[in-house]
Amino acid sequence: MVRLQTAQRLYFFVSNCNGQFGLHRARLYPIILVRRVTKVPFFDLKKQFLPLREEILNELAAVCDDQAFILGAKVEKLEQAITSLCGKGHAVGVSSGTDAELLILMALGIGPGDAVVTTPFTFFSTAGCVARLGAKPAFVDIDPGTFCLSPEKLELFFSTKCTFDEDILRTPDGFRIRAVIPIHLFGLCCRMDEIQAICARYALPVIEDAAQAIGVDYPSSGEIKHAGGIGDFGYFSFYPTKNLGAFGDAGMAMARDSRIAERMKALRNHGMAPKYQHEFVGGNFRLDSLQAAILLKKLPHLEGWSRRRWEIAQYYRNKFVNLTPEIRLPDEPHVEQLGHRGHNYHQFVVRATRRDELREHLKDCGIGTEIYYPIPLHRQKCFAYLEDGPFPESEAAAREVLALPIFPELTDSEVELVADGVAAFPKK
Repeated sequence: MVRLQTAQRLYFFVSNCNGQFGLHRARLYPIILVRRVTKVPFFDLKKQFLPLREEILNELAAVCDDQAFILGAKVEKLEQAITSLCGKGHAVGVSSGTDAELLILMALGIGPGDAVVTTPFTFFSTAGCVARLGAKPAFVDIDPGTFCLSPEKLELFFSTKCTFDEDILRTPDGFRIRAVIPIHLFGLCCRMDEIQAICARYALPVIEDAAQAIGVDYPSSGEIKHAGGIGDFGYFSFYPTKNLGAFGDAGMAMARDSRIAERMKALRNHGMAPKYQHEFVGGNFRLDSLQAAILLKKLPHLEGWSRRRWEIAQYYRNKFVNLTPEIRLPDEPHVEQLGHRGHNYHQFVVRATRRDELREHLKDCGIGTEIYYPIPLHRQKCFAYLEDGPFPESEAAAREVLALPIFPELTDSEVELVADGVAAFPKK
């Protein structure tokens, strides 16, 4: 039963005169209109902003006083900080995570006749950027426990469906495969050692989609690596609801090769280097100083925010462990080695065969949820021409996934309400 904070009382007329309505004989009967009250929102940006409000506004005022809004010292300082966080590579600040991916693909010269391999269970831009350049998104299915690109299915795709001749790997319909984009979905790194080993055999660069995985570690063979600095390239999104969020769109592209990074810096500014000289055509992908200033103020808090997300996730996991088969928990493969640094829980996503019923149940409990992602990319109308598939794991995930509130500003009592709401979901 939903506990109501407020209720609205209306009145209606019921006649007692042979079905004829009339004020002179009607009686007034109250109706209580039940209104669902959100007790735990899915996300609340205001809670994060309030304790940082004064220092962020002071920083914005300083940028305004300086009147230097495009690129500049703030952006360079952020690029250095993200490079340090990734452990290696060269960071290039850009206008969004989408533009970061687009920039990398442009730097590689990917275009018509080419293909880029990724999964169909992700945010649209991963494949959308490939298509924008005239290349083909080629899909490989996910691992059902992690939602990440399956190395086994990648190997199977390359070895049984593609052709490899004269050092060129081609899709079944003849497109030249130029790169692979594994997606660290929901804050967990893909099995990068295996993916990179497969790609190395075909001399394919690996581009990490680390949009949701900033600050996440990966236990590579012999050393701990960091999301965004594992592959040949990587990119982050600083969309406001990300673990490290700007006050609008912002992103960062990573390149291992310094020469390609310099090319990317020119490409983000219309291909201009030096001023008013254009060796190639780029775009307007520049990062604003205002966004860089905000991100620099937030960055020192990232570790604590990520730890809090992980603590909430552990509470959920302990509460839900006995709810199978109704609820299936996400995999957490590196917990013993890395603890909270092995998964930043950008989202806490469970699987439920009665997902829509569970979501409605939680809505009745006043708990906000989201579905990431309801339609796999190969089922999107704009990609109907690809005629790829089937991808049973991606399709099953799209039917079953549900994201629960996990932002770091949740109180313990709110976390408990979420857990109790899920636990109260009636079994069939």
